[in-house]
Amino acid sequence: MIRSGRTALRIDGIPTAWLPGRMRWDELFADLDRRFEEMANAAEDAEQADRARLAFGQVAMVERLRGASGGQLRVRLSGGRLVVGRLTTTGPDWLLLAETEGVEVLVALAAVTAVEGLSQRTGAVLSTVDARFDFRKALRSVARDRAPVTVHTMDGTEMSGTIDRVGLDFVELAAHAAWEVRRPDAVRGVVLLPLTGIVMVRAAPLG
Repeated sequence: MIRSGRTALRIDGIPTAWLPGRMRWDELFADLDRRFEEMANAAEDAEQADRARLAFGQVAMVERLRGASGGQLRVRLSGGRLVVGRLTTTGPDWLLLAETEGVEVLVALAAVTAVEGLSQRTGAVLSTVDARFDFRKALRSVARDRAPVTVHTMDGTEMSGTIDRVGLDFVELAAHAAWEVRRPDAVRGVVLLPLTGIVMVRAAPLG
């Protein structure tokens, strides 16, 4: 005979909680509820992690770099070169680092092999206008400035001078000493440099 009481289910007058190997039904249901809740939380956590991985899979390198704007970065380039400086601007295929006061380096992203010092933040997607300001257009701005620069190429060559003109896929550098202003008598010659061969362009302040 099974009878129920206020405190325990009774079998032949004996509370089931007193019988070895038996569990109260409310305790069993509570245990099942906890298990289901844990499983549901684990499934939700896994789903959120999957969503985060999928979202991060759509993040471009430029956006990660933009999240570090203003921070100090160590940028490793092809050929084993290293540039250290504060990230001031990021374009669709270039970045601008301030090495020291008055010295800036325009780096081609195609030449970057590793970046250290990034923050956890990810920057916003480039606007349509910013996305159009590519490495070639950045070099055109350098050419308009008429400032002496040092150009570093993929093969490790360094050439100083003034960027005279920027073509579709090349630049022309009037070669002269980095500490001199571009004058006809200072120019040693004009060098054509393919854009794909340029690793970085460093400002060369006069003096």
